[in-house]
Amino acid sequence: MINRVVLVGRLTRDPEIRYTPSGVAMATMGIAVDKGISRENQREGEPTADFFNVVAWRQSAEFASNYLNKGRLVGIDGHLQQRSWVDQSGQKRSVVEVVADRLRGLDRRDDGEGGAPAARGEGGAPATSGTPNRGAKNASGDDFGDNDFGPDDFQDPFADQ
Repeated sequence: MINRVVLVGRLTRDPEIRYTPSGVAMATMGIAVDKGISRENQREGEPTADFFNVVAWRQSAEFASNYLNKGRLVGIDGHLQQRSWVDQSGQKRSVVEVVADRLRGLDRRDDGEGGAPAARGEGGAPATSGTPNRGAKNASGDDFGDNDFGPDDFQDPFADQ
């Protein structure tokens, strides 16, 4: 069986880190992935992004907590996971989420320190926060800043969950 997910999008909220009783780090965050539909071709009221809940464990959770925040362009390589439970009112609940096996910051950090060098994240990728660097390219020349939305152009439908 194959269960693989690769996403590039912007974080819709800051990663929230927690620790299991045995001390294992777990971070949760949301991501908005641009559908690639031009604004001229979309129907009125149709969303231009898909929203996903993301869970990261161990070093990936620590990395997300330390170097990523709302609005950051990130790359996620992971898999889908479905969880079910019964809530306090007896209702059966279920959620499908992306479990991040690998997580990378893809845009440059806006330090607000007058040009201070950016910290390096996992795998030497820029570990950045704040304003995205539109038109930025990685070492292989791939564009990362050409999507149609910025960090404040979306609302996370899962933010209250």
